[in-house]
Amino acid sequence: MKQILGIGSRIDHPHYGKGVVTNVNAKMYWVTFIENGLETIPTDDDFEIIEASEDDVDTVSFYEVEKSLREILKKWNGFSEIVPIADKWKGGTLILKPADSNLSSKEIPIDTFFHKIVMLRDRLRVMEQKINASKELDEQDKIDLQQYITRCYGSLTTFNVLFKSKANQFKGASTL
Repeated sequence: MKQILGIGSRIDHPHYGKGVVTNVNAKMYWVTFIENGLETIPTDDDFEIIEASEDDVDTVSFYEVEKSLREILKKWNGFSEIVPIADKWKGGTLILKPADSNLSSKEIPIDTFFHKIVMLRDRLRVMEQKINASKELDEQDKIDLQQYITRCYGSLTTFNVLFKSKANQFKGASTL
């Protein structure tokens, strides 16, 4: 296994040239190269070590701390993450056409509709967290309420077609 370099280490990279390590985490180096400016390279990348710094390496980067803090705030304060809509729906229109031809159709920008779906999902998550953290509810009440929330997610799976990432989609109760 290759030595993890500390901040201030100097390297010679076959593609970027000579540079100095300015930030480190367990997987990446941020290196300021003389000819190419700031680049990130994997810690296991092929380069020559000119001078290794003996400083202690903090294996948790500022980015990772910030990401963790964002996750905690989102989880407990109901902050909404930015969830991308599938590319094919961007800028599209949802048309609601009544069966009665005497009534007019309603057009809604699909981005607006999608945003409301995401807000609903986020509010269900917050409700779920508040139920699970409640000290007034006993365990059976928590389980019963959780089942209703899971069924709500299941009912909303129809809208999964709108999500760009599968990780953001609704998931109902899974069958074993």
